[in-house]
Amino acid sequence: MVLQETLKQLERSINPTHDIKLFAGRSNAKLAQEIADYLGTTIGPMLVKNFADGEIYVQVKESVRGDDVFIIQPLCNPVNENLMELLIIIDAFKRASAKTITAVIPYYGYARQDRKTSGREAITAKLVADLLTTAGADRVLAMDLHTGQIQGFFNILVDHIYATPILVNYIKSLNINPDDMVAVSPDTGGVQRTRHFAKDIGCSLAIIDKRRDKHNEAIANYVIGDVKGKVCVMYDDMIDTAGTICEASKLLMKEGAKEVYVCAVHPVFSGPALERLANAPIKQCIVTNTIPLDMSKMPENVKQLSVAPLLGQAISRIHDDESVSSLFGFEKEMTV
Repeated sequence: MVLQETLKQLERSINPTHDIKLFAGRSNAKLAQEIADYLGTTIGPMLVKNFADGEIYVQVKESVRGDDVFIIQPLCNPVNENLMELLIIIDAFKRASAKTITAVIPYYGYARQDRKTSGREAITAKLVADLLTTAGADRVLAMDLHTGQIQGFFNILVDHIYATPILVNYIKSLNINPDDMVAVSPDTGGVQRTRHFAKDIGCSLAIIDKRRDKHNEAIANYVIGDVKGKVCVMYDDMIDTAGTICEASKLLMKEGAKEVYVCAVHPVFSGPALERLANAPIKQCIVTNTIPLDMSKMPENVKQLSVAPLLGQAISRIHDDESVSSLFGFEKEMTV
């Protein structure tokens, strides 16, 4: 018995328990700090800079040998710069002998090109997955991928989490009777995710029939479902140029909606998005901070919520070998 205890103590001295090591690229430093604060830790020291010609230089400034390393880096604008930076950071940690490397990607760029819709197109969602794997990532933690099938593009572990609880809790805090609300999918492709959103709120569901004749240009045709006199809450994974939701909001008001709210996880906000949101009949556009925003430049109807607690909880569970999917009661049913 004494011998067994001695062997256990010796094993612990040879293989000490390593604490979580959190690092961040430059794409969303504020979110990274919020996650660190939630976990009660600090962002590890790392030098990331550009050479005069734009090449990225990375140096880890502390030992990570044998540690579980988590790198926070959404692939937001500038997408190519942030993607390359993440790949180089992963390579630096691989060469620094980290035990495991988890790429925490709150917003997964290039996700919309996940299949071929016509001849001779690239499938960039798969390409990015291959790049991350080749660079040396052991695991990916992503939030609200554009389509669930992207998980299958990886040959490494992927934890796919959802910002739905954050958005649902905010909508419930508005104290609107669920019987007076309807969750609206802005297109047929988002019906599954909106159905789960509606279920969590306890309201009915409607769908916008959308036609896209040109790249990044959508036309809302008609509404499937009853929205007359209702508070409509549109739900989508991202807002890019805001053409889809702004056209849909006008259609909903035309069909007799009382008010229109918009919930979206990723505020890409490209091109004319801010001008469109400011002029659209949208009472409030609720987004998260997977992508950083300068709120001083946002229209008054834009509200940003933090997903740091969700990401922090997921990181903690991964580190402790606990279930991540149990954070989300609907995840087993999620197919989008």
